[in-house]
Amino acid sequence: MSASQTQPIELYYWPTPNGFKITIMLEECGLPYTIVPVNIGKGDQFKPEFLAFSPNNRMPAIIDPEGPDGKPITVFESGAILQYLGRKTGQFYPADERGRVAVEEWLFWQMGGFGPMLGQTHHFRLYAPEQIPYAVERYTNEANRLYGVLNRRLEGRDYICGAYSIADMACIGWARGWERQGQDIKQFPNVARWLETMQARPAVQRGIAVGAELRNPAGISTPEEKAVLFGQKAR
Repeated sequence: MSASQTQPIELYYWPTPNGFKITIMLEECGLPYTIVPVNIGKGDQFKPEFLAFSPNNRMPAIIDPEGPDGKPITVFESGAILQYLGRKTGQFYPADERGRVAVEEWLFWQMGGFGPMLGQTHHFRLYAPEQIPYAVERYTNEANRLYGVLNRRLEGRDYICGAYSIADMACIGWARGWERQGQDIKQFPNVARWLETMQARPAVQRGIAVGAELRNPAGISTPEEKAVLFGQKAR
């Protein structure tokens, strides 16, 4: 449980929707942690020392000095980190099989669809060097479909799986960007209500605020930064 954690977890992080998943979980669980910034616009994700435990050159990743049997463990992939921390603390990740399956369904829905498709929507609407109408329409429409799926799921539920869980934490960072994704949140009243509930949670507010000073307020502004972020290696 969190009360027994004496050494801070090292979180390799940049303030993005995927990074927020982990800061929110750590804040909700009350686990001590330190931030190791991974500046994805400058290519920190390609450094050999980071690739040694995050081979997909993506953040977030963690090093828990108090892992299984008291020995250190590294974990990459945000969904896997959420599951690991849920098992470690016994919080926000049900122990009963039916409850756990439901949370995993929606966690994997986010990992396989809601995050990647909304990420592509961001890319083609905001960052692509040229506007490609087909791509903009394709991903904006897919984002709309996914918001519809989430809206139906939230009918009669405060949170995605009834009780607050890592599934909600996985989705909130992406869903709060609905306007940038070309969506009208009024079409999805259950999502709008859930967003309000989520963003009122103090731990969610703290998690999203972590590292805010690291970001360029103007966003990705130089061709060099774009080449690093959307390329396959550091420039």
